[in-house]
Amino acid sequence: QVQLVESGGGSVQAGGSLRLSCAASGYTYSSYCMGWFRQVPGKAREGVAAIDSDGSTSYVDSVKGRFTISQDNAKNTLYLQMNSLKPDDTAMYYCAADECDVWYVGGPNYWGQGTQVTVSS
Repeated sequence: QVQLVESGGGSVQAGGSLRLSCAASGYTYSSYCMGWFRQVPGKAREGVAAIDSDGSTSYVDSVKGRFTISQDNAKNTLYLQMNSLKPDDTAMYYCAADECDVWYVGGPNYWGQGTQVTVSS
């Protein structure tokens, strides 16, 4: 089973920065897509950023220009650099992964436990 462990969350003031990390283990396929989702109480989980096995990235409009997703394939580690943070970015952030063809059909099946990001104004 693929296991994902997030770290790097915390509390910052608006305009600050954080870098989230996701350590992955137990991969059965080499070509995995990975990404970040976030969720606040009472709302659905929202896709924030994703990266495919070739390095192509995508972002939700609200974070474009502020967040950067990247990965270290050798270490199976995913990162999310978050700059110019806003109070609306406050959420539990989850790392997700799956073989890219599986993700394309129905979304990722492997999830981390989450790391809390709180942005104060």
